[in-house]
Parts: sequence; structure tokens; C-alpha cells
Amino acid sequence: MSEIAVNAEVRKEVGKQAKQLLKVGKVPGIYYGHGQKNIPLAIAELTLRPLYRASAATVINLALDDGTKHMCILRDVQFDPVTDRPVHFDLFGLNENEELTIELPVTVTGTAQGVRDGGILQHILHRLKIVCLPKNIPDRLEINVETLEINKSIHVRDLSIPNVKVLENENSTVVAVVPPTVLKEAEAVPGAVVAEATLAEPEVISKGKKPEEGEEEPGKEGTAGKKEPAAGKAAPEKKSAPEKK
Repeated sequence: MSEIAVNAEVRKEVGKQAKQLLKVGKVPGIYYGHGQKNIPLAIAELTLRPLYRASAATVINLALDDGTKHMCILRDVQFDPVTDRPVHFDLFGLNENEELTIELPVTVTGTAQGVRDGGILQHILHRLKIVCLPKNIPDRLEINVETLEINKSIHVRDLSIPNVKVLENENSTVVAVVPPTVLKEAEAVPGAVVAEATLAEPEVISKGKKPEEGEEEPGKEGTAGKKEPAAGKAAPEKKSAPEKK
């Protein structure tokens, strides 16, 4: 369990007046705990920054300007949606005999065997929700993935953290190695006919008088001077010579 000492002041500004602290580089906040009195606080922005950027669960030894000291953790930080600067924070007071719920950072160490074989490492759960006594708070959870092969994964049920109860679903995947994604080109199907764009010959539309049935249409070859019988009419039958008596 890592600890950090933080100095803060008890603020008198409350409500909308507390926003004035932001203009002088201070962030308003609140200290509270089970059976403890709420204390409005103000901390310099530069002092608060390492607390919410820490990669490990950290216990804060808070020293106030009224001479009191408190052991607490950072419970929440609110940020301005435009500037992304902190505008408010919550500190939760700890009781050494009372369990608390916190989020534990999860880090991965080593190079997985599956990655050396060409796979891709997927770190899915970066924080675990746990319950424990303040004295049992671990800094972080480190998972060594050296022996993790392709298509293998580590689940919550595989974790062992002394004196800590994990609240996550035991079947949730923490880290896994998956095969590389390969895009295969479409292979030609045997016997398949490749469709090609073919241009049909444009129909010639002649200007002027429409040719009569039986007349030669312009653009037709090999029919010049020949007349075909009108469509739908049969050629006249030849009369046979009369029989001689």
C-alpha cells in the first residue's frame, strides 16, 4: 500500500463562491466518511494532480491547516468539460477496522509467448473493483503474461489477491492473446465466368420517313435491291397448269 502526504486548507467559501478558488489555482472539495463530519476543503491544483493521475491505489495522509490529520482516499474528481481541469474532488475518510470498496489498477508485465508467435495482446480490464480493510489495500495488481499463448486468456477467477475480495464477474476476461487478423484476397471460383462489361451496339435511329414493311432498312448489308414479303402475309401460291383432257 502506497501512501502520500497532502496538505489542504479548510475552506470557508461554499456554494457558488467556491468557484472563485479556481481563479487562484485552488480546487474546492469535500472530506467525508462513515460517522465523520463533512469538511469542506481546498487543495492547490498542482497538489491534487498527482492524486488522480496515480497508477496505483494510494492512501492519503491528509493534514489540514486547523491541525487535524485524516487518513483517506480519493473517491471522485470532476473535470470541466471544456478545459479538462479539475473543478471538484471528494476524499473518503478511512476507518482502520472498516472495509471499503475501491478500484484496483491492473498492470501487465512481460512479453506473452503468443505475442512472440505473432498474436496480439488484448488488455481488457484495467481496473478491478475490490473490498478490503485499509491496511490490506494493494498498490496495484500485476499480471505476468510471459507464458500466455495464442487463444489463451486470464479471467478474474484465475486471480489470487491475499486479504482482498474481488467484486467483478469471475468469468470476465482480464487479458488475452488473440490470433492476428489476416485479410484473405477473394480466390477465383473454378468454372466461374468472369463478368465483363460489354457494350451493346447502339440502335441506329434514322431520320425522316420510316421505311415501309418490305423495304430495306438503312445500315443493313446484303439486302440491297431485295424485297421481302410483308410481315404477316404469305407469298401468293403459284397456279398449276390445267390438266389436258
